[in-house]
Amino acid sequence: MKNFNIEFCLADSEYMTALRLAVGAVCAAADVEIDSAEDMKVCVTESCLILKGCGFEGVKVSLGIEGGVNAVIEGVGGIPVESDNEFSLALVSALVADCALERLNGAISKLTLKL
Repeated sequence: MKNFNIEFCLADSEYMTALRLAVGAVCAAADVEIDSAEDMKVCVTESCLILKGCGFEGVKVSLGIEGGVNAVIEGVGGIPVESDNEFSLALVSALVADCALERLNGAISKLTLKL
């Protein structure tokens, strides 16, 4: 299994650009169409913002191409709290084939996305 792993502090917003570039590179390696690659970039970025809104200080992102492009975005540090993410989750769910959530004390702590 080939995975590309990234971890960064959510306060450092410039890393979001680097994350989007990495997602695009993984999609290109998997020969994903440009529109689907753009959708995946939006979903991974939005997932990070969801975790930030839930009180996490950082994220661990694992990108893979086994069985199609997939991303696991997990919150790290901070004090997790429940947050209203209805709109963001609707967006993410509409753009990927599968979106699975894990919660910690009611707060979203991990998102798994698959194209």
